[in-house]
Amino acid sequence: MLKEFKEFAIKGNMVDMAVGIIIGAAFGTVVTSLVNDLLMPVISGLIGTPDFSNLFAILRNPTGAALTSVKAARDAGAVVLAFGLFLNAIIAFLAVAVALFFLVKVVNRMRRQEEAAPAAPPAPSEEVKLLAEIRDLLRRR
Repeated sequence: MLKEFKEFAIKGNMVDMAVGIIIGAAFGTVVTSLVNDLLMPVISGLIGTPDFSNLFAILRNPTGAALTSVKAARDAGAVVLAFGLFLNAIIAFLAVAVALFFLVKVVNRMRRQEEAAPAAPPAPSEEVKLLAEIRDLLRRR
């Protein structure tokens, strides 16, 4: 049973998948930083809203107090429509989709170039070599 587990864990596909998951997690943090630290300040600077994450509408406020953030509203028990957080999620999704699109496009281009490269002819089999030797011997006689 231990041997079967070792074969399962060390299979190439399993290792490739693990590497992909780890790189995907790291890629997720890079995209989050891209959205929060680079894209959102530019977009909110153009629109005039300093932070999209605080764009919200209060649907029901049981306390009647003025609430200035989504977190404060939720902590007060208000029903909040946090469309700014949703906009951040949409922008993050689009950034990931665009990055993956270009990544797949580059990989496909590299595959096409690799397929288009002429492959070396396969080495002749032992039978072909033997027949060539016999042919050469017969020519010499």
